[in-house]
Amino acid sequence: MSDFISLMKDTRKHLMTGVSYMIPFVVAGGVLLALSVLFSGHSAVPTTGNLLNLAKIGSAGLSLMVPILSGYIAFSMVDRPGLAPGIVSGLLATQIGAGFIGGIISGLVSGIIVFYLKKIKVPASLQSVMPIFIIPLVGTLAVGALMMWVIGEPIASIMMFLSKWLAGMGTGNVIVLGLILGAMIGFDMGGPINKVAFSFGAAMVGTIDKVTGLPSQAAMLIMAGIGVAICIPPLSMGLATLIAPRKFNVEEQNSGKAAIIMGLVGITEGAIPFAASDPLRVIPSNVIGSSVGACLAMWLGAGNPAPWGGWIVAFVAQKPLTYILASVVGIVITTAMVILLKPDQKIAVKSKPTVDDDFSLDNLKIME
Repeated sequence: MSDFISLMKDTRKHLMTGVSYMIPFVVAGGVLLALSVLFSGHSAVPTTGNLLNLAKIGSAGLSLMVPILSGYIAFSMVDRPGLAPGIVSGLLATQIGAGFIGGIISGLVSGIIVFYLKKIKVPASLQSVMPIFIIPLVGTLAVGALMMWVIGEPIASIMMFLSKWLAGMGTGNVIVLGLILGAMIGFDMGGPINKVAFSFGAAMVGTIDKVTGLPSQAAMLIMAGIGVAICIPPLSMGLATLIAPRKFNVEEQNSGKAAIIMGLVGITEGAIPFAASDPLRVIPSNVIGSSVGACLAMWLGAGNPAPWGGWIVAFVAQKPLTYILASVVGIVITTAMVILLKPDQKIAVKSKPTVDDDFSLDNLKIME
């Protein structure tokens, strides 16, 4: 038990390790995907044309985000033997729709399982192959099985229930529906719950009225709320790093600049590095700000006919200024909450970095 407590006492450090390695994939994938939207002249990711490859490259970068997060959480806990179980289980988390929260769980579980596998006493003749063959093989099988048969099925069931529930709500109570959709978008930022809400809105605006050539008014209201909620988490995180840089380490401050770009063009994943490193403060802030913003956009009749979010679609909204206003209100709320909730970062004064310093890639000691 004492070994387990010793392993888990540095959980924040393990999470920050995963986040540090994940950030380049979020930035590269998110910005490239956003550029494909920007250059195409359309309000959704292009599926045909010369920019298809750019969209594919961006999507590929974002698809690696969760596996890298999971793998390097495990790496921080148990060094190289944790990479294979962590990355493979993180990929499975993506495939089953568990999102970055599933990636955090798979990384921690991978680290725990490998930690105890390393304690198994083996003959001297097998010691050299344990870290490169036996531990990665057994660890990957064990964690992969947990993701497939223990974690995956409940998540799939929850997603199906949420989809049916939203479809049954209709638009009778715009305020309640806006609060629910906004909260779902802000909760896991591109994860399964976010995808349920987004897919619901995209399906609604995908049904075009034959007379007007536009989606129904109810559908455009729903997509306006979703489009506003999508941009609030990344724009808020970016703004918070500018207003209160002392609350964030250097890597987070740099990620904040990219988050602003991604938020403007509707890439919610720009906020994931912040949520992964401090979920208890960041996620509630995102949920509250996104739900308020979505509710305002729907209540005030912003109307968004495009199956996308962010300020990039404001010019096609029925009420562009209302769309922007609703997002600004949500951004102000989330930014204020994050700044109030997060403590100041400790600034190291020692000449040499230690494990207590703010984590950065330069501080990593990778085992040769």
